[in-house]
Amino acid sequence: MKKYQIFTDSSCDIPDTVLKQYNIVRIPFYVSFDMEHYYKEIEELSIADFYQRLAAEKIYPKTSLPSVQDYLNHFKDAIEKNMDILCFCLTAKFSGSYQSAMTAKSILLEDYPEADIVVFNSCQATSCQGLTVLQGAYMKEAGFTLEETEAKLLNIRSTSRIMFTVGTLEYLQRGGRIGKVSSLAGTMLNLKPLITLKDGELIPYGTIRGRNKALAKTIAMVKEYFDETNESYDDYDFVVTTGTSFEEAEKVKAELEELIGRKITYPNFTIGVTIGTNTGPDAIGCCFIKKFDAV
Repeated sequence: MKKYQIFTDSSCDIPDTVLKQYNIVRIPFYVSFDMEHYYKEIEELSIADFYQRLAAEKIYPKTSLPSVQDYLNHFKDAIEKNMDILCFCLTAKFSGSYQSAMTAKSILLEDYPEADIVVFNSCQATSCQGLTVLQGAYMKEAGFTLEETEAKLLNIRSTSRIMFTVGTLEYLQRGGRIGKVSSLAGTMLNLKPLITLKDGELIPYGTIRGRNKALAKTIAMVKEYFDETNESYDDYDFVVTTGTSFEEAEKVKAELEELIGRKITYPNFTIGVTIGTNTGPDAIGCCFIKKFDAV
């Protein structure tokens, strides 16, 4: 069986330690605070520095997708090492990253017609994209061929969800990501929005008064999903994600572990610049996806 290299754009928010553990190559997005100088996410601007500037400068930053050339450089390197390619991208409804990778694929196949290049639209973002990538890594470790891995991923993609709350809708509004969530707009009376990301779209879930109640409700949203679908928690992978609210995220993780009846082995993921630009620093979410071997 021919080996394949797993790539992902940086929207996946997988911690460096986990990326290294499974030999996953990250291709960064770019971010700019002045619309002139763009920095590679993590490689040239750390997530901590990004959020510090976001809070201090009160400037809405802009992100830019990995270029076709970025994908070409990474893909070509793997192909010349006689490896096929599996690349995960942020939902195509949010970004052109998927199309950028597809264009790179088309160019490379002209020179390397025998290469097998799979570009996978995760239909997700942040840690749920990350969980999707990791399912691919687990299948690779289990000896699945690239074709078998892609087929399984297509089966489990629709099972991924993020149930989250943000401190304010300001960033979603300014970033143009508000979509259907506009029905939740309103910052008076300490109302906190509750949102889910399903099939690449932000879907409003409601509002609730107060931060603590909003965090508790994210756990309740997970329970409601499993009650409605009659699925088993044991069949799913879970992770908690946040921008900068690390102490709150630990509390949410403990409550989620109590709900699902087991420890979550992943560290909490940190929302990077790609999604953090739109959600702000106070976002916290519960993410899950069905395990490949439960399908």
